[in-house]
Amino acid sequence: MRTVDPAKHAAKRRAIVDAAAGCFAEKGFERTTTADICRAAGISSGSLFHYFPSKRAVFTAIFTDDAAETAERLEAAAKTDEPLAALLDVVTELAGQVAHPAVVRLVLEAAAQAARDDDFAALIQRNDAALRDGLAVLVTRAVVAGLIDPGIAPRAAAGWVAGLIDAMISRAGLDPDLDLAAEQAILRTILIRFLRPVSPTEGG
Repeated sequence: MRTVDPAKHAAKRRAIVDAAAGCFAEKGFERTTTADICRAAGISSGSLFHYFPSKRAVFTAIFTDDAAETAERLEAAAKTDEPLAALLDVVTELAGQVAHPAVVRLVLEAAAQAARDDDFAALIQRNDAALRDGLAVLVTRAVVAGLIDPGIAPRAAAGWVAGLIDAMISRAGLDPDLDLAAEQAILRTILIRFLRPVSPTEGG
């Protein structure tokens, strides 16, 4: 009986998803064909359907995999002894990723797909909720450590932080020559000033 090497299987699946992401970013979901994905991944159609039953399944995998990777980052950040620094690092990293031109195009495709596919829309909503939950954990830990204004509600703050990450998509979409490093530095400054404890004199 033939056995499957889990590591090789995962690597092959990852390669297919990455190749498909490039196709979807370039041509969009509707115009991308399974043949395009196979060509980009260097595989046969039989190999593709061994891993994914349809084009939609490959597209969905891009966003389920991304959510899983984000969850791992947030979980690791929640275990550090410096929750504020971890929060800033995670947000800066995620903002840098979503500002990549290919990711911007994928996000736009995801929005279009969500408008016509209720199940996919639910997936995107779950991913967004999971991101906000993870950020709320980091905010809470930083509040407990005295590093963040205790008057800030963690879940509300997490929502605004997630909104700043989303704003990077708009910035990148409007300005193809965006200086990403400079924008990430500004984002960190905004977060620090928004979250910092307020002194008695400032609080009035």
